[in-house]
Amino acid sequence: MPEPPRPAADRQQLVRQARRHGVRDRAVLDAMARVPREEFVPRRCARHAFDDRPLPIGRGQTISQPAMVALMAEAARLDPDSGVLEVGTGSGYGAAVLAELAARVVTVERLEPLARRARAALARLGYANVEVVVGDGTLGRPATGPYDAIVVTAAGPAPPPALVAQLTDGGRLVMPVEAPDHRQDLVRFTRSGDGVGTEVLFGVRFVPLIGEQGFGPGHSRVF
Repeated sequence: MPEPPRPAADRQQLVRQARRHGVRDRAVLDAMARVPREEFVPRRCARHAFDDRPLPIGRGQTISQPAMVALMAEAARLDPDSGVLEVGTGSGYGAAVLAELAARVVTVERLEPLARRARAALARLGYANVEVVVGDGTLGRPATGPYDAIVVTAAGPAPPPALVAQLTDGGRLVMPVEAPDHRQDLVRFTRSGDGVGTEVLFGVRFVPLIGEQGFGPGHSRVF
């Protein structure tokens, strides 16, 4: 009989994939090895839990490609004292990775059924430093800000002003930005006093950021 799957060993595959994509931050790679992605993947997709690709989670949303989760976490430049806002909870997997790297994570999901499932998964796995809330992520969550980093898991037309306003001085906003021709790039915005620095990192493909300071609900989806 073949040996049963060994998730802890399989998660090393996620680490190798992240390295192939250029991730070098040791803390991020260790987080990828610790977080059980298999616990956030829908049962029907369980055999693909360690594949380096996004997977559908319902409601037109996806659990992000694991290497992309690692790349975004690395771009956020977190430390153990960081406070982080995530926009677009989805399955909760990204929030779990961020929670391994930061002191606290607030994650906002606009779809209540996804938020409920993510909250249950994160609680079951013991991520007490993550708060899942339902709302318009483009408006952030001022009540628990400001944040050292904000990670947005959907593509918007520009950085939402509400999110920029909730960054600390020196805080980073990492998000995909979609141009009028539908090209998307991952961009890191860094707040410095009243100014904002911009670094275009690389091309990406994400679902649209829906909300008051993102796209309207009728915006066409990438996936």
